[in-house]
Parts: sequence; C-alpha cells; structure tokens
Amino acid sequence: MAALSLFLDVPLTREVNWLLDAYRQDPSPDKVYLDHRDCQTEMGKAWVCPAVRQTLLQIANDPTLDHEYLPVLGFPEFTRAATELALGRESRAVIENRWDSLRCIFQDAGFTEIRPYHYWDTVRLAVAIEEFLEVLESAPDCSIVVLHAPEETGLTPKQWEEVARVMGRKHLFPFFDIPAQGLASGDLDKDAWALRHFVAQGFELFCAQSFSKTFGLYDERVGNLIVVVRDNETLVGIRSQLQKQVMGTWATPASLGARVIATVLNNPALLNKWKQSLRMQAEKIMLIREKLKEKLRILGTPGCWDHLTAQSGTRSFTGLLPSQVAFLEKHKHIYLLASGQVSVCSINSQNLDYVAQSINEAVSGTAGRAQDLSWAEME
Repeated sequence: MAALSLFLDVPLTREVNWLLDAYRQDPSPDKVYLDHRDCQTEMGKAWVCPAVRQTLLQIANDPTLDHEYLPVLGFPEFTRAATELALGRESRAVIENRWDSLRCIFQDAGFTEIRPYHYWDTVRLAVAIEEFLEVLESAPDCSIVVLHAPEETGLTPKQWEEVARVMGRKHLFPFFDIPAQGLASGDLDKDAWALRHFVAQGFELFCAQSFSKTFGLYDERVGNLIVVVRDNETLVGIRSQLQKQVMGTWATPASLGARVIATVLNNPALLNKWKQSLRMQAEKIMLIREKLKEKLRILGTPGCWDHLTAQSGTRSFTGLLPSQVAFLEKHKHIYLLASGQVSVCSINSQNLDYVAQSINEAVSGTAGRAQDLSWAEME
C-alpha cells in the first residue's frame, strides 16, 4: 500500500491571476483585457523603454563587468540615483545624508490590524478628500499610513499639505509607494511633489519605488526602499536590521535591472532619452483618456465622463457598477476589476471603439453608480 503524501493537506488557494486566466481561456476573438500591470504598445505588447534596449547592449559588451555578488543592501550607484530621483538632488535629506535604501519586496510583515481607508468617491466620481482626512483624524496615534501612487491620486498640493498637517499632528508614519513616477504628468519632479513635501516638513518616512513600468523592466522586478530619518546616526541601527532581514530572505539582490537603471540615471544622454520616453508615454495615456471620453459622449452614454480625464496616470476608475463589469465580461468578453478600475495602457487604437461601445451598452442597460470604495480595494 502506497504511503500518503506529506502534502495531502496543503490547501488550494485562489489563482493569483484569476482574471487574466479567465481572459486567456476565453475563445472569443473580440476579447479585451483591461488590467495589464505594464505599459502597452499600440499592438498590445509590453512597452520597453528605448534607453533600456541601448543600455542592455552596452552592458552585454562591457568586458570589465563580472558576476560578483552585490552588497547585501543593493547596488550603490542604483540606490543613490533612485533616491535622488524620488527626493530630488537638492533635498536636505540627501545633502545631510539622512536617507538609506534597500532593494526589496515586502510580503508578510506580521501586521495583525490593517484598516482600509476611503480614497475615491464613486458617487461624485472624485477624490474623497473629506473622508480621507476624517480617517486620518480618527486613526490611532503613530499608525503607519500607506500612501499608494501619490502621483496618481488627484490630490492637489494644497490637499497634500492638509494631509501632512493632520499626519504630523497625529504622529502618523508615512509609507509612500511610488510605482509610476513620471507617467502621471510626464514630469518627474511634479509627480514626486507630495513625497518631497513630506520630507521638507521633517517627516521620518519610508518610500517604496518601483521601476517596472517606467523602464519597461517588468521581469526584473527592480525596486528600492528609501528610509528617511531625522539624523544620519539613527541609520546605523536601521541598516543593521535591514541587512539581517535581507540575509535571511534572499542574501543578495540581483544586479542586471539595477545596473541598467543606474546606467541610465547616471548618463546624461541616456537620462534625457528616458525622460523623453516617459513624457511620450504620459501624453499617450492622456490622449487615450480624452479619446475614450469623447467616444462615450458621441455614443450618448448616460452620465458625465469628465472623471476619466480628471484622473491621471496608468490606472483609472471608470465609475462602472459591479453589475456593469459583470455584463462586460459575460456578454462583451471584456475583463476588468469588479471595482471598475482599468489600466488605461490596455486601451489602444485597435480596441478603443469596441471598449467604448461595450461600456455604452453596459451603462445604458443599467442605472446607478458604484458604492464608495476603499483605497485598499483599488488594486
């Protein structure tokens, strides 16, 4: 009699990419996937920055490079350039050496109390700033507040100033998550305004950077964690703890993605080429928003669709109800999150008309708008 497997009781989890799996299994020739995590070309392929292609060839032909392990806390040229990109080269935190960084991905950190908070008002189809501030006021002192994609939230500088005042008074710790700096407005400095304001106000904070979208390095998973403190002496203990965590998790980071980005950011010609590519991508995203709004207007789709162009960045709330999303999937073979959020980069000249017509049919056949969503539900 064969022995039972030791893994017999391993539970089955829900597929991580269940929406994408459903799309791939759909045999319809009209199917459209609107939840890509990467930037897409007009042909529906993952976009790669031209400066990256050039740099990869340069690295491949450099006889001085070897495959030695990187330092535990990452490639120094990359972490320095990445931090200056986010905080600004003239930031006092940079000048006074009050920052440190770590190339990492956070997974299960052991937090037991996680509270979502309101970010988007799906009735008014606008930023829910009043509700957001109320949540911050009611949060326990010294809580950690994750501020995801500040470049894409739609908050004005004055609203960010108010957020900073409340968080300062409540001693709340900011944890910025910046996945697409430069793709919201096309301006790297403008997209980093909120983060730099908090640093200028003297906050200690974390900032997680991702370069997957902005460089088209989706399979390299290059990220950077910036730690800003009030004095650089504090960094000694922090560095030792980060090194301990890294050694027990992955020992040393991979080098290729970090080396590519460091090369681009530290080479004036490549840096300028990359910035031009970002501006072009940002303009393309803005144009897609305009075209989709205009298509819906021409079709006479019920409701106002100005919120499509009022938002910025790679992702957008459409205001569609879950029932309308279900209609799109079942009858039109269009796949998007139940919250109605889409990746604007997934829309192109090949599918724009079909997507607009399908949204028109979904909205015309139903009434009402979605209920309030929490920020945690937007992903």
